[in-house]
Amino acid sequence: MVTVIPLTGLPEVQPGDDLAALLGAAIERAGGLEDGDVLVVAQKAVSKAEGRVEQTDDVVGAVLREARAVRRRRGDLVVAETRHGFVCASAGVDRSNAPGEGWIVLLPEDPDASAARIRTALGERFGHAPAVIVSDSFGRAWRQGTTDVAIGIAGMRPLLDLRGERDARGYELHSTVIAVADELAGAGELVMGKASGVPAAIVRGYAVPPGDGSAQELVMPPERDLFP
Repeated sequence: MVTVIPLTGLPEVQPGDDLAALLGAAIERAGGLEDGDVLVVAQKAVSKAEGRVEQTDDVVGAVLREARAVRRRRGDLVVAETRHGFVCASAGVDRSNAPGEGWIVLLPEDPDASAARIRTALGERFGHAPAVIVSDSFGRAWRQGTTDVAIGIAGMRPLLDLRGERDARGYELHSTVIAVADELAGAGELVMGKASGVPAAIVRGYAVPPGDGSAQELVMPPERDLFP
């Protein structure tokens, strides 16, 4: 059975805060870690701790600066490819949950490295380390609404490749690759929310694909991108 546990009681994260220590204390209040746990951490908390915030009255300029390429633009609405390769609204630049009026939050410079640092610190604190996912809300083509996806991971593979397996009727699967890191990010978001002040959650009871992967594996390769 999969259980999602919100990590409550964390203060508003400030630049320079030891986010891993704040998360560790919240994990202890929630009863500690179990083997196989996955920690989902909101990108905003990571970005704030790493100082990826700024005050500006030119949000669009910040978006264009953060973008590696603009995919679509309609006035101030920009769909851009970030320097990480993610395609999302406003190159991940966001004014919600920012430090104050006129402030924006940018994506972490290296979300995989951010996840790895948190995982290492928690492993030292608890004696065993959870897999860690840094999550952010993305829209999706042809679908209303947003869902959280993984933009940084550590301690797991982001994809479950079922190619070569057989379904219940014996049919061999030829193209089924499941984005489990995104699914786990979405599960965490169910208890974190955008306005509840809960920046992290533990997903327990799911057997994550073992190994060390990167969120870059979730980015569609250019040769397979039908919508450049």
